[in-house]
Amino acid sequence: MNESDARNVMLLRAYETLPEQDVVHWSEDDRAWATQAALQAEGEQASAAAFLARRARLAAERLSARDRGVRLAVRALTWRPWIGWLLAFLAFTAGVATDSIGPARHINVLAPPLLALLAWNLLVYVLLLAHAAARLGGAGTGGPGPLARLVARLAHTAVSARARERFALPLAAFARDWAGASATLSASRVARVLHTAAAAFAAGALSGMYLRGFALEYRAGWESTFLDASAVHAILAVVLGPAAAISGIPLPDLASLEAIRSGVSPGENAARWIHLYAVTVLLIVLLPRALLALGNLLVERRLANRFPLSLDDGYFQSIARAHHGVAAEIRIQPYSYRPSAQAALGLNALLAGVFGARAEVAIAPAVPYGGEDTLDSAALPGTAVALVVALFPLTATPERENHGAFIGALAARLPRATPLAVLVDESAFAQRFGAERRSERRAAWQRMLAETGREPVFVDLEAQDRTAAERALRAALAHAPARAAQD
Repeated sequence: MNESDARNVMLLRAYETLPEQDVVHWSEDDRAWATQAALQAEGEQASAAAFLARRARLAAERLSARDRGVRLAVRALTWRPWIGWLLAFLAFTAGVATDSIGPARHINVLAPPLLALLAWNLLVYVLLLAHAAARLGGAGTGGPGPLARLVARLAHTAVSARARERFALPLAAFARDWAGASATLSASRVARVLHTAAAAFAAGALSGMYLRGFALEYRAGWESTFLDASAVHAILAVVLGPAAAISGIPLPDLASLEAIRSGVSPGENAARWIHLYAVTVLLIVLLPRALLALGNLLVERRLANRFPLSLDDGYFQSIARAHHGVAAEIRIQPYSYRPSAQAALGLNALLAGVFGARAEVAIAPAVPYGGEDTLDSAALPGTAVALVVALFPLTATPERENHGAFIGALAARLPRATPLAVLVDESAFAQRFGAERRSERRAAWQRMLAETGREPVFVDLEAQDRTAAERALRAALAHAPARAAQD
């Protein structure tokens, strides 16, 4: 799956995992149409990635035709290649315009602007090595710097929180999720642009230096309050020694250095020093920056052509199963609750709406109140299944020590990569209490489950319309922490 396909997939995922009241321009009929159209185009033997990409591409076209905001959001999050060329051109121009060899046609060999350029680039390399070491060590490396953030904004790969507020809810969710999913790719692109710009600036500085050197004669010398000729010779040997060895241009000896000290003589022709600093800039700036830019370009091409989008969450897996006609195995584990026959039928219908008509639903015996520490292993799946549901009644008052502990114990004993969702049945509560009491009890469950990192799905299993619950369950599947994430 390439970058464009992955972006479309995440766009559609945002539309299909938000509550129905937060979504416009996309309905359950559209969802079914996208699945059927992709199935006809790709066939049943296509890979899950190819099917998901085709389905999302068709959906993105329909959404873009219905909502101009979709086109604007996708455009805002699409990389603009021209930004790299523009910044490189501006950097080269700035380098040419820089007075690289000093005023009054005189070079102080101890303090030309090129020396500051070398020091800056060496500092950047040290910071890059420290960043790489921190990443290998598992330590946090912090976010991008201000210059990297500016380039990302200019290239339209980053959208500010204020800009996201102007999007509709699905587009804001898409922008947030895409920023996280594409962070590595965006970082590689921004790094490549910055390395290229740094190399272009150095190349411009050298070009300007040589152009001015052809038209004007520059003299070279040195002056210092604290250093004598021997100290200056030692410094120049470190800074320009490698360039002297490669180019064959010798550094002056102590007597020659003393002879070009300012105040003693007007200096010497600067050609030797211009060549030595040019070779040094080539070694310290141009070549390393070009290699770093090339490395980031290779990473960028690899990620753009084979985008690392995980398809392991419940949302993608349910679509893939529907595509291949594979029955989804679902286990229901009630806690201190036995659903009525009508609620059990509603539960089967709800899961069939999410996983397809072939979903295989098994309801385990209820775990008694206080029995969270003695879960029956025989009731738990031995291998990864499509979903495990912890089922509670809304009539129960949520307690961290019991209901929360049960969810934690259940999650810890599931096979790896098995998603766990929390379903709260409102049917009995709705018959006994009004809407105001239901809202209060919902809030209590949400507060308790927030501590576990899970969002409950509320549903009246005995009601006829479960469309909102289906969408909420898809959203829970898309973000449900799986057993693998906890290991």
